[in-house]
Amino acid sequence: MIDGVTASRLMTQAICGPTFASMPVSDRYAAAPVFARLGPEFADPVRPAAFPQCILRRRNQDWAAHVGLDALTDAEWEAHFARFEPLPGNMTMPLAMRYHGHQFRTYNPDIGDGRGFLFAQVRDDAGRLLDLGTKGSGQTPYSRFGDGRLTLKGGVREVLAAEMLEALGVYTSKAFSLFETGEALVRGDEPSPTRSSVLVRLSHSHIRFGSFQRLAFFERADLINTLIEHCAEAYFPELKGLNAEARAAGLLERTAREAGRLAASWMAAGFVHGVLNTDNLTVTGESFDYGPWRFLPVSDPSFTAAYFDETGLYCFGRQPEAVSWALAQLGSALSLVSPVAPLEAALAQFAPAYQEGLRRAMFARLKLEPGDRHDDLVFVQALFDWLTQSRAGWDQFFHDWIGGEASATRAAESPQAELYRGAAFAAVRSGIAARSRSDLGPLLEKPLLQRPTPVSMVIGEVERVWAAIAERDDWSPFEAKLADIREMRDALGLAVTDL
Repeated sequence: MIDGVTASRLMTQAICGPTFASMPVSDRYAAAPVFARLGPEFADPVRPAAFPQCILRRRNQDWAAHVGLDALTDAEWEAHFARFEPLPGNMTMPLAMRYHGHQFRTYNPDIGDGRGFLFAQVRDDAGRLLDLGTKGSGQTPYSRFGDGRLTLKGGVREVLAAEMLEALGVYTSKAFSLFETGEALVRGDEPSPTRSSVLVRLSHSHIRFGSFQRLAFFERADLINTLIEHCAEAYFPELKGLNAEARAAGLLERTAREAGRLAASWMAAGFVHGVLNTDNLTVTGESFDYGPWRFLPVSDPSFTAAYFDETGLYCFGRQPEAVSWALAQLGSALSLVSPVAPLEAALAQFAPAYQEGLRRAMFARLKLEPGDRHDDLVFVQALFDWLTQSRAGWDQFFHDWIGGEASATRAAESPQAELYRGAAFAAVRSGIAARSRSDLGPLLEKPLLQRPTPVSMVIGEVERVWAAIAERDDWSPFEAKLADIREMRDALGLAVTDL
């Protein structure tokens, strides 16, 4: 950590670091360290932890190519993503971001980046500003009594969640790098001591709802406007020409639409985030921070991911409500710089964005043809009802019915074919038939769809992957699972690369 005397000076130094002539970055690498320019009110310079070991366990070469870092040698990758030596032209000091948040709807002013930091900002090959942020990189002023570390199991789970969500069309942070770090960690919810790791995420933004809540807590309307202006410049250029009040409402409207789309994509993926606190939701509507998470084995609105979610506040069926509630808290923070009426109008954009997002996400996953919007939504609700009542395997259903009627023969040979012959399925089958496509022959011939069972990520599979690592240091099930996910991603073409 950095003492307060030098923090302001280091924030200035963090804006732009040296260029290392020996580092073979490609001409696609574009440093863009813009967050540090906001000044010391928004983050604290910190020093990374020094780890006794740096064993590379995951290098996301696909996304490294998008940001011009694919030419790094393994030694250079370690230098930048395990020891956190600055990238060329980028931040010289990592920044622990300041924010507050509602945690299970209780306001907490004592949080911030407690085991992570913003390490660098770059532009990808589409020109988007992206963050390289960490998890498990050491203590910060917001660690409280924590050690600032990440268990290796936690790192493995984060990689698996991000890869699976990307393949299913969820706009998610990318697990960019994972190193095992050679420390023995003690945790109350894992057998201890357990192995340690440090993760680097590639994300569109780390500007949380809680970033604005913190400024509202201190009644800093000036800094709220500064942060809104930064978001307009960095992420939402259509807001730049508006006056300050209109820009605040415009930011909330855009965030509400993106949050609606995000919540819908979780529901179509059968994903339960687990901890939808206001510090885990960003203004750009990107899914991130995978601590306790689950994918549904079967449809169950009350299914929870976190053992400590005793009331089911963030269960599968309540995720849209949780995101809507969090948006309202963001709106409350923005009321310091905007009249209430336009903020309320902005929040009203969430519901239609969610409905349209759910329709699109469900139809994309099943490769069905949309029709009348109202009829489509009625069909989607009927499908959810049937999935819940029948207890059909969630992933198995989507695997069986990709393309609709074109997959009827495959579905008839499914492990759960008996469910499709029941009278309760007739209305769903009719809706599928009415929206079936005839242009999916190449997809249906892919090896992925010749399998009797789908690629999935239910908790038993995650535990089996981890058991092989924990008991035998066998990473082959982990690599095999990632290969299966890549095959699904490439076959289905659902991965989202932009907003």
